[in-house]
Amino acid sequence: MSENLQYSLFKRLISFASPYRKYLIIAVSTTILLAALSPARPYVIGQIIERYLVKNQNPNLLLLGSLLVLLMLLLEALLQVVGTYFSNLLAQSVIRDLRKKVIHHFMQLRVSYFDKNPVGAMITRVVSDTEAITEVFSSGIMDIAADLLSLALIILFMFLTNWQLALMTLIPVPILIWSTRIFARAMKGSFQQERVAVTKLNTFVQERLTGMSLVQLFNRQKNEAAAFDQINVAHRSAHIKAVWANSIFFPLVELLSSLSIASLLVWGALQAAGKSEQDVRNMFGQIFAFVFWISQLYRPIRMLADKFNVLQRGVVRAERIFGVLDEQTDIQQDGHAEQINFNQDIQFVNVNFAYVEGQPVLKNLNLTIKQGETVAIVGATGSGKTTLVNLLGRFYEHQEGEIKIGEVAIEDIALSTLRKHIAIVLQDVFLFSDTIFNNITLGDPSISLEQVIAASKAVGAHDFIDQLPLKYEQPIGERGGTLSVGQRQLLSFIRAYVYNPELLILDEATSSVDSESEMLIKTATEKLTKGRTSIVIAHRLSTIRQANRIVVMEKGEIIEQGTHDELLLQNAHYKNLYDRQYFNQQDQ
Repeated sequence: MSENLQYSLFKRLISFASPYRKYLIIAVSTTILLAALSPARPYVIGQIIERYLVKNQNPNLLLLGSLLVLLMLLLEALLQVVGTYFSNLLAQSVIRDLRKKVIHHFMQLRVSYFDKNPVGAMITRVVSDTEAITEVFSSGIMDIAADLLSLALIILFMFLTNWQLALMTLIPVPILIWSTRIFARAMKGSFQQERVAVTKLNTFVQERLTGMSLVQLFNRQKNEAAAFDQINVAHRSAHIKAVWANSIFFPLVELLSSLSIASLLVWGALQAAGKSEQDVRNMFGQIFAFVFWISQLYRPIRMLADKFNVLQRGVVRAERIFGVLDEQTDIQQDGHAEQINFNQDIQFVNVNFAYVEGQPVLKNLNLTIKQGETVAIVGATGSGKTTLVNLLGRFYEHQEGEIKIGEVAIEDIALSTLRKHIAIVLQDVFLFSDTIFNNITLGDPSISLEQVIAASKAVGAHDFIDQLPLKYEQPIGERGGTLSVGQRQLLSFIRAYVYNPELLILDEATSSVDSESEMLIKTATEKLTKGRTSIVIAHRLSTIRQANRIVVMEKGEIIEQGTHDELLLQNAHYKNLYDRQYFNQQDQ
């Protein structure tokens, strides 16, 4: 990463603190006061020693000086409390805003973005990466500012007190500056390796925990554990590099600090040679103050290197977060029309679509679905059935042609409006780790328990819910793991029913359920499709015999249309599909 790029990233990161200027001003003010008080304390102590112990001036000076030092210590403690509180308040406020911005941006992205990026990587952006940035605001910036100011004041006090002694003390500093630059480069490389390793760790763990049943079913436990070990070793190696750099740098700082003190003592001994006892005693105050200053000088330098690591880590993580926020190619563009009549015909006009360029999934597709009509779509896997309804819901954007509701193109309709009037019941039902009631309403406060119960009775699901210990408040575990496939599917029907959409899409809703659940779902389907425009993607042809029209697709094109009886009479593709299913069922 170039210096200019690092600066621009850092500048952009700091801009997130602008709404919280008050916290920033308080934190910076306390930092400046702390930086000024810290080097002033050795000066006061040195003056006390010189005037009271060496020159035997007024004894009250010892008491006054001691009280002043105590007061300075108390003030430093108070400033540290205030500074720490407001810098952390600033950090948490910034990170809250940043996380919110990232999540909102994720929610604006097309589904295609999530097809290309692992969930674990996105979790890392929202959780781990933003957490690393917290330290930039809570300690990194403030501490670096304080340490730099403190260094400047310490050196100033040194030269004002004794410029020769100051030069002797600062001899090792150029070596320290050179080693700090080498240390910073080493830490930057280790942080970049660490960020890659953390993303791989999160992605691996998230995917394997989600697919644990598959791992165990195929006895892949040892293989997956071995794969995890490799990723974990890479993560360890990245950290070991950072530890190795630290293990060299910080002892070096201590060594140079000791050299400064040794230089101070050598100079003091040389200056004392051949001088009177009073002249030697006059040096005590200065030497005592310089010992304090050396300690204060090297501590900020050591901390500067540490806080520089915090900044490096924060900038590296910020680069990844801004990479997400700058993603514009997958942004879902919103329409402007918010008032539209959805009780109109739906038209697909010369629609072309491909997930991968050069590999068309829908080819010049033309289809009109009349208002209130139930249209079933059948075809082999990969024929484009699900893609068609995904385009209607604008989960993906068609590349050519038009999709219209009445005379309005769907891209001109506000996404919130479009999806408010469409309900989709998928084959793979997604349920949250929450209660049955919250999974049905999705947190919509306008839907009452009475409405949910009425919908459950309408689709035939109330009986099994009523038998659960907590009924509609029953937690169902992650992805509804405590329910059967049929029960999860019925919950998705209830969800669609309570939202009362004008357009209903059922995508393979009965393909993975047993015969008993299929009968319940068939009844639910009849209830749901009655009086509304419905698109049913079917795997079991027996479930769509009553559809107003059946559309047969193959390789992204419509090859047949008609009612069940009409298509059987044509004795073509649909008839072959139906016969194969019928005879397979007979064999079973």
